[in-house]
Amino acid sequence: MPQTKQMVLYSYWRSSASYRVRMALNLKGLDYEIRPVHLVRDGGEQYADDYAALNPQQLVPTLLDGETVVTQSLAMLEYLDERHPEPALLPADPAGRARVRAIAQAIACEIHPLNNLRVLKYLTGTAGLDEDAKLAWYRHWTEAGLAAVERLLDSPQTGRFCHGDEPGLADCCLLPQVYNAERFECDIDALAEIRRICDALKSIPSVADAMPDNQPDAV
Repeated sequence: MPQTKQMVLYSYWRSSASYRVRMALNLKGLDYEIRPVHLVRDGGEQYADDYAALNPQQLVPTLLDGETVVTQSLAMLEYLDERHPEPALLPADPAGRARVRAIAQAIACEIHPLNNLRVLKYLTGTAGLDEDAKLAWYRHWTEAGLAAVERLLDSPQTGRFCHGDEPGLADCCLLPQVYNAERFECDIDALAEIRRICDALKSIPSVADAMPDNQPDAV
């Protein structure tokens, strides 16, 4: 029987939170196993008893590192940075770390929760919105949120990437959110800094390997 890799990431190919963590793992060159959790099939595999025992929120991703179980993607990114400091996802200085966290949280805490799959399903289910209204909701909050991130990036501290010239924690949040925005045909053409940074990220082979279409469960 083949030996299991030490780190295991429970992931769904289109999940932007899973995408963030795949980017971080790949940027750090860490060895890990993907265990797909399909969020739609059979009512959602995240609700299965064995997965819910790992992640009481019944969300993806979940990271296993030996006996350690980590939930919430931002916690995973910081955990990986502390366990495997090089290459760093966060700057060395407190002000730089605060800036990167602010950009990351503007995406992960402000934009993402409003267009999460379970929110969209609630809108077309319990709330009774039709598909057009759901898409209008999605586009409104994504476009407004990314426009705010664009303003945050209007800074001398922005380099080739969100902070300086090496990809970091904020970039791990930005690219997956832009992937989703493009998938839902949001109007983000005018966001020049965001588009430039995302183009630079896509040119990195390890980041390309983390992209949704390159995952083992992509359909």
